[in-house]
Amino acid sequence: MRKSILIKTALFSLMIVLLSGCHSKKNAASRKKNMSKGTIENNNVINTFEVSNLNYFTFSGKAKAKVSLNKASHDVTANIRIQKDKAIWISVTALLGIEVARVLITPDSVKILNKLQSTYISKPFSYIYNYTSEGVTFDILQDLLVGNISSNLLRTENVQVASSEDDVQIIGIKDDLTFNYGLNESHRPYLFKLTENGVNQNMEATYRNYTTVNGHGFPQVFSLQAQGDNIEVKANLEYSKLEFNENVEIPFAVPSRYKVIN
Repeated sequence: MRKSILIKTALFSLMIVLLSGCHSKKNAASRKKNMSKGTIENNNVINTFEVSNLNYFTFSGKAKAKVSLNKASHDVTANIRIQKDKAIWISVTALLGIEVARVLITPDSVKILNKLQSTYISKPFSYIYNYTSEGVTFDILQDLLVGNISSNLLRTENVQVASSEDDVQIIGIKDDLTFNYGLNESHRPYLFKLTENGVNQNMEATYRNYTTVNGHGFPQVFSLQAQGDNIEVKANLEYSKLEFNENVEIPFAVPSRYKVIN
């Protein structure tokens, strides 16, 4: 069975936060849509919506998270730090502030510390392709976490845009991935869907309660739901602390007693 790296990490130790909860949408029949005809020029799509993305060089957030694997549910705290285009660092703590897992993802590598089982994984970034399409890149993971529209996905000829007075839908296909963005009036995502064509696997992210932090519009509530064969992972994050463009540390020391998992 193929699972995304996000599912893999959550299974590993409740590590990465996958989302649940759907944005309330109006009846599609009640909308007056202006559906663009044919294929949209790549540059036009990118230029129109990319300007609304967060412009930052570091991000740090702390969130209360509820993570569910099938019928089992767990409450954890997630600390997420991003050095844009360089590294994604996630630490998850459980009851009494005990850290249970730590993940470091770069464009070249994936490293996972399972502190419950004292094990360590270090693989090239291509490791995630054992669980998901090769179309999933570091940039897409980074954009998913901060609620940006992925320019990587928009760089395809198979894109269409539908708009109404208060809503924009972007639908496209790239590298065997079908994607769908739902954007609010500020052209910020409230919905992101990603499906691998020909595989019983899909992911849906929702973004709610946008707030402004140092001039950056950011969703305080982030939810994710991922489904595959006989598995369903959900996560709901509610941020209590947000910072942009401050110095962030991404410590990742591996104790000598840890067993390396090949």
